[in-house]
Parts: sequence; C-alpha cells; structure tokens
Amino acid sequence: MANIHSQKKRILRAERERLENRRYTSKIRTFFRRLADAVSDGDSDRADTEHRELVSTIDKAVKRGALHRNSGARKKARAARVRTGE
Repeated sequence: MANIHSQKKRILRAERERLENRRYTSKIRTFFRRLADAVSDGDSDRADTEHRELVSTIDKAVKRGALHRNSGARKKARAARVRTGE
C-alpha cells in the first residue's frame, strides 16, 4: 500500500473504475448470450429488443472508455451477424 495520500486515493479510484468497467463488459456478455438465445429460439421480436439493448450498451461502454472504439465496433458487427443468423 502506498504511503502518499494522493496515491492512496488514486488506488481506491482505480479500483472503483475497474469495477465499473467490469460491470459494462459483463453486461455486454449477458446481452450477447440473450441475443443468441433469442435467435436460436426463433423469437424475432425479442431478438430485436436484445440487439438494440446490446448495441446501446456497447456504445455507452465505448463512450465511457470501458471498451476501445475498435473493440466496440467489432462487437457490434458480431452482434449484427448473430442477429441475421449467419
């Protein structure tokens, strides 16, 4: 553990930010799974809803810095492929 006060604060802040980023990435994985389940069940309406939520979450994560811009684009492209059933 650091001795300098500002460094202690930085360590705590980094941990909070790490957990926030984990929340976003976990949520994205969950939405991917839900989208795949909806597509495999043949439920088009649910798949549309899940896809919309997934893309929105990816955009928010990129905007926040939890995901790199290119990584977000790759995930959205993958989601579109899953959505169309390829």
